Amino acid sequence: MAERSFAREVEDLKLGAGEVFRGEGILAITKALLQSGVGYVGGYQGSPISHLMDVLADAKDVMEELGVHFETSASEATAAAMLAASVMYPVRGAVTWKSTAGTNVASDALSNLASGGVTGGALVIIGEDYGEGSSIMQERSHAFAMKSQMWLLNPRPNLPSIVQAVEDGFELSEVSNTPVMLQVGIRSCHMHGQFVAKDNRRPQYTLRQALENPSRDVNRIVLPPASFLHEKEKIEQRWPAAVAFVRNRKLNEHFGPQTGDVGIIVLGGLYNSLLRTLQQLGLADVYGNSAIPLYVLNVAYPLVDDEVAEFCVGKKAVLMVEEGAPEYIEQSLHTILRRRDIRTHLSGKDVLPIGGEYTAPVLMQGLSAFFEAQAPHLLGNRPPVPDPSPVLADKRIKALAEVVPPRPAGFCTGCPERPIFAAMKLVEKELGPHHISADIGCHLFSILPPFNLGATTMGYGLGPASASAFNVEADKRSIAVMGDGGFWHNGLTSGVSNAVFNKQDGVILVVDNYYSAATGGQDIMSSRARNPRRKTNNSIVNAVKGIGATWVRQIDRTYDVARLRDTLREALTTKEPGPKIIVASSECMLNKQRRVKPQFAKAVKDGRRMVRERFGVDEDVCTGDHACIRLSGCPSLSVKHTDDPLKDDPVAAIDNTCVGCGNCGEVSEAAVLCPSFYRADIIHNPTRIDRFLAAVRGKVIGWLQARREAHRIVFAE
Repeated sequence: MAERSFAREVEDLKLGAGEVFRGEGILAITKALLQSGVGYVGGYQGSPISHLMDVLADAKDVMEELGVHFETSASEATAAAMLAASVMYPVRGAVTWKSTAGTNVASDALSNLASGGVTGGALVIIGEDYGEGSSIMQERSHAFAMKSQMWLLNPRPNLPSIVQAVEDGFELSEVSNTPVMLQVGIRSCHMHGQFVAKDNRRPQYTLRQALENPSRDVNRIVLPPASFLHEKEKIEQRWPAAVAFVRNRKLNEHFGPQTGDVGIIVLGGLYNSLLRTLQQLGLADVYGNSAIPLYVLNVAYPLVDDEVAEFCVGKKAVLMVEEGAPEYIEQSLHTILRRRDIRTHLSGKDVLPIGGEYTAPVLMQGLSAFFEAQAPHLLGNRPPVPDPSPVLADKRIKALAEVVPPRPAGFCTGCPERPIFAAMKLVEKELGPHHISADIGCHLFSILPPFNLGATTMGYGLGPASASAFNVEADKRSIAVMGDGGFWHNGLTSGVSNAVFNKQDGVILVVDNYYSAATGGQDIMSSRARNPRRKTNNSIVNAVKGIGATWVRQIDRTYDVARLRDTLREALTTKEPGPKIIVASSECMLNKQRRVKPQFAKAVKDGRRMVRERFGVDEDVCTGDHACIRLSGCPSLSVKHTDDPLKDDPVAAIDNTCVGCGNCGEVSEAAVLCPSFYRADIIHNPTRIDRFLAAVRGKVIGWLQARREAHRIVFAE
């Protein structure tokens, strides 16, 4: 199952010419692919394009009607290699993934694809994950486009521009025989808008035709001597063809007056933020009309030198607005201007931050500095700029920040991965700290409080590989962690098989939560669900045994903290050689709740007897030690004050977000902390027997309470 269903929205993909499509950016991209006559689509999910893969999965019936093949790729490298179908055949293909992490994984296939070139249009939709909403290292796709000579589109963040970029991207690819990257950020993917639709198109050339009419052009295969000629072809044929197409089709846009003392060159993806900033400076209105000449680069690479020169000629100064470091485009602009001996002053990273996201407040400072230095008269009608964050400036908020401790990101309520790391902490208390190699995924939150585990993270599925150097004789063993998504992504080969082959002595812990949970809950090879379109229920244990692992332990309920603790201890102390592999399995609680809650609610509505488990803390028993919180960190665990005069510290408490996983009680038992946790069963639609038993229990409890009250010692005042 995915994070959400797009079954209703998928119906909008059937809209025809002249009808208005309304929806999210991700859906608009899907519609644009179908309008462009795409023949096949693949990819690997990840922010901010996870929903694109989910939409494509839900739209499989629509695509099958058009003869479009779709599949979820095992990794970004798999997706990139899929574009090989467009090398020899005039069939259009598109793939997608999270950048830049995904582009790094796909780099080998992309380099070969860009070297030999393509016959059919090949489009790579890059979900640029940059800025304060990012979950990965801060890098840009621009460098890869330059390195491999792939054209990079960066359209303005509105649905018509994005849809047009998809259609233009395929044509640009075919005209220049070059794969094209289409970069869309988080805001572009999830913004809502509308555009006038076109009819969906069946592929002009299908995969079936390609299979039945095999073609082969040795000049497109990356082998000497052809590979030496590819670079020459890129420079002398493909690049000029791309530049001519961009110029003739006017893919880059001009806004504002045709002339002016100063101008701004901006990447398409930053257009909305720039316009908002100009509006705040009194240099643009709410309708998007700018008083400053703007040159918008919807094509970030390659640049059209003549267009750049024409825009800059006659201006005193020009500001280049590009996000991230280094300033690739700014450096290119300097080259273009100096070679033509154009004396226009060029600003960029001298007034704007070298790195970081260009939000409106950040652009406000940079643009103000640029105009004050180059055209101060333009700021004469600047309205008073309010405090960008009046709420944070409030004295009460500042006072609150001093007493409320920061809460780092962590696992969801009831997450089955939390008890795994609680068990690790218990083993650490016995055997001391160990080197722990972390991995990409939800389990990476273990590096933060309350667990504070993990020393490195090198990439998706690379946890075991990043511990491989520690295969030396020592009194301790390394521990490597990876998730089931990372395991099937590349962890089986790069991690487990590498460990088996090299007879590594470390511990590998595979966190199996049945889904690719960190990317939105998509099914993977080992998912326990029955997926009619995929082959699921493939055992991780069988896979690792199949490549030679012998010490393998399966734990099918990660909430059994005591068993996890004992298994980890055994793995770290056993004399058996070779890698020690533990597969810890429990369903992702977030996905489980998405699945179970609607079923539970329907059963209650239908009048069926249903039982919901809840956990609580007996405050009379709780000592206020709070070790349960330190070993769990569950968001539903909190503290509250008690009226007991003999207790100085607040006691533990469980709030209404509890999902009844039982981890807090399991941790308490495994750590031999206290018996204060209890379980309560909430019965919906109780039977007569339930009501009778509840009445009997109430009377017994009432009698015991009265008896205790009667024997209570009371001191007279």
